[in-house]
Amino acid sequence: MYLGVNIDHIALLREARAINDPDPLDALGIARRAGADQITIHLREDRRHINDDDVARIMQNSHLPVNIECSINPEMIEIVGAFRPARVTLVPEKREEVTTEGGLDLGGNYEALDQAVFYLKRLEIEVSLFIDPTVENIKSAKGLAVDWVELHTGKYANIYAMLNTNLAQTKHCIKELNVERTRLKKMLKTSIKELEDSAIAAKNDYGLKVAVGHGLNYQNVSDIVKIQEIEELNIGQSIIARSIFTGFENAVKEMRDLIK
Repeated sequence: MYLGVNIDHIALLREARAINDPDPLDALGIARRAGADQITIHLREDRRHINDDDVARIMQNSHLPVNIECSINPEMIEIVGAFRPARVTLVPEKREEVTTEGGLDLGGNYEALDQAVFYLKRLEIEVSLFIDPTVENIKSAKGLAVDWVELHTGKYANIYAMLNTNLAQTKHCIKELNVERTRLKKMLKTSIKELEDSAIAAKNDYGLKVAVGHGLNYQNVSDIVKIQEIEELNIGQSIIARSIFTGFENAVKEMRDLIK
């Protein structure tokens, strides 16, 4: 199973003070040495973290394949396509969001997606769609002739976090706590099943490569790596957060070990 390391949050830390440090470029060699298989970056329309200069320098210096996430805005597709990354992952994007929430609306954006995929494929760039884990979405993705789907794991991650919150600190009685935990466990099981069914359908029924991402961390990744049809994990925030205390190389190595 491959590990794509998203380095957006290095740039986000830099932009917090509007200076030139830390530089996302410094992460490339360390990530490779630590066992990463891919560098993932998101070039947003508002350039809140990664900017065009970052992309140019990363593309020029990375010895690992680069996966660029971007919106389906035609201007962004043209900009990203010019960099000729190994892969472009099309994602939904809203200016007001903290991070990408939920997968693409394939039905509502089918024509725009079709045009974007056609343009990128002509440039011989692999294309992935960031989607919610449903078999219906898998079918639509296949119809768009993409190479990959990346299943959104945000729902799973949120349920996992709620389940592992110390509910004893709340005002609920023990009986209510047990009922809540039972409910969350069922929700978690359902969420994992959705991811598994979607991954199986994508790989076995439609011949698509399967990645997953969003909200994955050192605690919740173990259930995800059991799904054999998943070929790649894209993880960023939790690795960068951990690197504050352990160093970036150790943080990547620890995630690599968990995946193994």
